[in-house]
Amino acid sequence: MSHRNAGRLAGALFLAAFLLYGGGSAFADNPLGLGLMLLNSAAVATIGIAAFRALREAAPRTARVYLAARALEAVLLALGTLFLASGAAVGNDIAYGAAMLVLSAGSIPFCRALATQRWVPRWFAWWGVLGYALLAVGAVLEFAVAGSGVLLAVPGGLFEIAFGLFLLRWGFPEPADRRTPGPVTEAV
Repeated sequence: MSHRNAGRLAGALFLAAFLLYGGGSAFADNPLGLGLMLLNSAAVATIGIAAFRALREAAPRTARVYLAARALEAVLLALGTLFLASGAAVGNDIAYGAAMLVLSAGSIPFCRALATQRWVPRWFAWWGVLGYALLAVGAVLEFAVAGSGVLLAVPGGLFEIAFGLFLLRWGFPEPADRRTPGPVTEAV
């Protein structure tokens, strides 16, 4: 699979993750909902694999960090789903908060690499950095007072939707194209 197509797959999965986890959690009291939530775990792990494949040559350490963060996020979300299936909603809440912290920790350097490599416009990458930083703060606040950090997740969530759409259109650049990335030069 080309890097461009791997990016397009990641973009589709960024968008699908909202439907899978959100839709699944809305129906978490039945097996279909729990199954959707588990599919979300597969989607976020696959995002990590696709990004690793594209970024490993340009920024190997960031690629490994992002892959590890997405894998751990997937495991934590799946664990939370198992807690829900056993009737332990508090366990799911803790696993979800931990997953959002891990996602943020891996996504901040990923977004910085997007800016450094000029794979997206700088402002767009920094929107991701800020969005994930706020997501991390919100996750910590959620551990202290339930419902207190929900608004802080909005900028990161909007970034993921916009980035998913961006990737659907552009994908990740091929190694030969990385000197003059299409979306950056066309956006200027």
